[in-house]
Amino acid sequence: MNDRMSLPIAVDARGGVTVIRLERPETQNALSAELLSALSDALVVGERDGRNKAFVIVGSPGVFSTGTDLRELLDYVDGRRIDESIIRFMKTIATIEKPLIAAVDGLALGLGSHLLMHCDYVVASEWSAFESTCTELGLVPCAAATLLAPRLMGYQRAFEYLVLGERFDVERALAVGLVNRIVPAAEVEQEAVKVARRLISLPDESVGQTRRLMRGDRREVLTRIDQELTQILARLRSPLVRDAVVAYMRKGF
Repeated sequence: MNDRMSLPIAVDARGGVTVIRLERPETQNALSAELLSALSDALVVGERDGRNKAFVIVGSPGVFSTGTDLRELLDYVDGRRIDESIIRFMKTIATIEKPLIAAVDGLALGLGSHLLMHCDYVVASEWSAFESTCTELGLVPCAAATLLAPRLMGYQRAFEYLVLGERFDVERALAVGLVNRIVPAAEVEQEAVKVARRLISLPDESVGQTRRLMRGDRREVLTRIDQELTQILARLRSPLVRDAVVAYMRKGF
């Protein structure tokens, strides 16, 4: 069992806001199965806690997350499988009922960028950058990004982002709707918590009902997650995917 110092996230719940901090800076907050399992648990606990009214997900200074842990991804390629914790996380973040805010400073890649499409508000630093790396890895996007990105950005810009794998700087991310506000790096978390506190000052039922109406039927999102996973599993059977992952690891970020 991990001791407190080795936990991949830190959770601070106070005053109606649960701040969840990614804490794998040595891997640039790569989303390991262990981290995603802990993140899912924190979201479920916060959903059930009547005192909690909103979530804030925070990365480390200089990096939000570089996406799926590539060493684990190689294991998935070799085993032609996907860890259940990844599937559970994607379906959890797609269906939580309480507002979700992200505080991004630095890189948000792959699944680390796709999860932002499930957030209600994203605060980012002036040197943040966003990229969907899936096609370069020989895979397809996940977390319903193929459904949510075209709705958010429009088809052509989503094609540029998801298929061509273009890296969007923070100004471009703001222009396409992936980011709500750009602030200095030192103020990212503070501003995200400020937005959360403004949200929880509003009537709960009004916020919740409006959010549900805006987000629509979650069954469509869950279906798209399953469709993407089917394609990913099929791609994992290709030897070209392993070559693509190894090449990406050698290239770095």
